[in-house]
Amino acid sequence: MAQSKVNQVKGSDAENKFFRSVSMADRSGRLLETLDNLELRVETLREAAASMEQEKETLLELIQSVQNSQDMKHISEGEREELNVTADRLIGRTLTVMVSVETIRSLQQEEALSKATALIDEVVSKVLEDLRSNKKRLVALYNACSSDTPPGPVDQKFQSIIIGCALEDQKKIKSRLEKLIRNVSNANRSITLLDQQKAEPGNYNHVY
Repeated sequence: MAQSKVNQVKGSDAENKFFRSVSMADRSGRLLETLDNLELRVETLREAAASMEQEKETLLELIQSVQNSQDMKHISEGEREELNVTADRLIGRTLTVMVSVETIRSLQQEEALSKATALIDEVVSKVLEDLRSNKKRLVALYNACSSDTPPGPVDQKFQSIIIGCALEDQKKIKSRLEKLIRNVSNANRSITLLDQQKAEPGNYNHVY
């Protein structure tokens, strides 16, 4: 009789341990599922913030392009002043939007980013010396960021550096190069238009 009771107690303890372990597993599984869902929301938040950051830069670039457009040079001074006041107001309001997405980097990625930035800055510092040549260099840097085979030249040194950067930094560097190429193209177009205007009849400088 006593042995039977002992066996019942042992059996009851075993069942309690079994149910308790299953309950803990369920609880752990639910917590893990919750964290997985939160991770998706965190990544969505970062992507949305990065998109807003890019939109801010795009808006500033577009507003400044209006200010520097050829059309602004062919209107009255009063109209130009009024438009510039509006543009400056829009720039000021855009700058009040503060968006920042920090990128987590290893030491090696930090070094790669520093080298990539230094190379771009070097080209930018020489752009005005030779627009055509340095635009080609910027294009070669941009092509180095492409995962596909680009149609033009590729800066192999820059490509080896960019591979070592964090993925988010690679995207930002590519976006920056694209913007720089666009700005250089616009500057070159303005110079070309200016040369054409000088060559038009009636714009000669006569020497008497």
